[in-house]
Amino acid sequence: MNIAVNTRFLLKDRLEGIGWFTYQTLKRITANHPEHQFYFFFDRPYDETFVFSPNVHPIVLFPPARHPFLWYWWFEWSLPKALKKVQADIFLSTDGYLSLSSDIKSIIVIHDLAFEHFPNYINKMASRFYRHFTPKYAKKANQIITVSSYSKEDIIKKYDIEANKIAVVFNGSDDRYKPLSETEKETVKSNYTDGKDYFLFVGAIHPRKNTLRLLKAFEQFKQESMSDIKLIIAGREAWGNNEMKKYYDAMGYKQDVIFLNHCGLSILTKIMGAAYALTYPSLFEGFGIPILEAMHCDIPVITSNTSSMPEVIGDVGIIVDPISVEEIKNAMLKITADKSLRASMIEKGRIQRAKFNWDKSAEKMWEVIEKTF
Repeated sequence: MNIAVNTRFLLKDRLEGIGWFTYQTLKRITANHPEHQFYFFFDRPYDETFVFSPNVHPIVLFPPARHPFLWYWWFEWSLPKALKKVQADIFLSTDGYLSLSSDIKSIIVIHDLAFEHFPNYINKMASRFYRHFTPKYAKKANQIITVSSYSKEDIIKKYDIEANKIAVVFNGSDDRYKPLSETEKETVKSNYTDGKDYFLFVGAIHPRKNTLRLLKAFEQFKQESMSDIKLIIAGREAWGNNEMKKYYDAMGYKQDVIFLNHCGLSILTKIMGAAYALTYPSLFEGFGIPILEAMHCDIPVITSNTSSMPEVIGDVGIIVDPISVEEIKNAMLKITADKSLRASMIEKGRIQRAKFNWDKSAEKMWEVIEKTF
């Protein structure tokens, strides 16, 4: 087979959710199936580390597509020509876009429908594009992959798609997320929090990620507990954060909040492994990879009762209503006051995390490719 793949989100040192899904699954699939040829389509110069094996052929298509007009150009003009040129048997798109102009069999990965539930939390032009084209892509695709049972049901209900057309392929966790020794933990805390314990949030700083309410909850936690614990927020700044910035500037405990920009994996694995707990009260997630990464580091999790997050955490974490600052604050108080609860959560996490791994994900994804061919 000649398998063409949209790999626009394979960006060196800038991998996030979609990028990691693409990286981890395709790295395994291409190595496990040397009898097939894989054509990776990039929209800008690529890094050689993404050419995983000899059967991977990287191709850069013009233009760099990071705007709705350019998305349309790339998928409806540049891509169909390239698919014909490489004589593709199947087109796999891991970032939720397809070409409506191509008649090649296609598989689309729709990670979530956050833009349907929170259209005001993204750029207006992008929101209109997603809400107009994603239903068309879903109808056109021969098969749809999504990353949680919640997202599968969401796609079925929103777009009236047959259940047997959608496969759930869970995310996994990178092997470098693992427990740290006590000495390693102390080194990390010495480097980032003056040796103090800390709560951790990992993800883009964006209204959907609920960082404003997290700051409010942390402020109340500090007022009630008088604890010296700190909060690290690790992730790139997205947009729509003016209200959060104003609140932060007025915080009485702002000196206990540490903002780190987008961190490389070598740093993320360390700050995750040394955290007291992951605080992840996002409003909506298609999966929520940091939840799984925390469990792999033996770190307990506070997360939301919405969308896919209860599915990922199971009965392991403290589940809160992300709209309630008080519930988030109470969860922080609870986990710092009850050491036995924290230990129990870590132990249960070791069982829950085994349900998700990239090897299983790659195998399931290959089954969908074979089924489509």
